[in-house]
Amino acid sequence: MSKTGPLVVLKDGDVTVVVFGPEQRQLDESGLERIGRQLIEVADAAEPPLVVLDMAATEFFGSSFIESLFRVWKKLNSKPGAKFAISGLQPYCKEVLEVTHLDRLWPLPANRAAAVALLSEK
Repeated sequence: MSKTGPLVVLKDGDVTVVVFGPEQRQLDESGLERIGRQLIEVADAAEPPLVVLDMAATEFFGSSFIESLFRVWKKLNSKPGAKFAISGLQPYCKEVLEVTHLDRLWPLPANRAAAVALLSEK
């Protein structure tokens, strides 16, 4: 497990998992730049390019965070075989992604284990 920024990054088999902890319960503008930077670094370094964001502790995020998600996804998708999922979403956060139809772009498994299993499928 490594903590080189506000988020905890770990490996579960071949899948890189980024854990949003209690400090990221409310993702607002104040810490978003640092989080976005760390997420881009993770997407850049992930090998193989399989990344799960475990957001079980996050209760709120706004449109600026969605922009960060797009940047991460775009960076990751520049690599062959890339897969990306967001797990453990709280009801409000899940609803935001569903209303914006981003659930059609990114899988939203119920928990980290399901997300890792999904991305590990050949």
